[in-house]
Amino acid sequence: MAVERKKVLLRLDPAVHDALARWANDDLRSTNAQIEYLLRRALGDAGRLPAGVTKQRRPGRPSKEDEDE
Repeated sequence: MAVERKKVLLRLDPAVHDALARWANDDLRSTNAQIEYLLRRALGDAGRLPAGVTKQRRPGRPSKEDEDE
């Protein structure tokens, strides 16, 4: 069963949006997916990621668990 996604209107400075879109393209993500990736990473780093929500990994990069093996 698919989880319903929340919709958010986000206003960005055009230069910030352009930089974010380029970064997303480099990581083979949509701009929306890049924003969610960065928010999840920031929440995890701050210890505020809700239980049951996982941090997303960058494509093609090993996770910490993979590095420890």
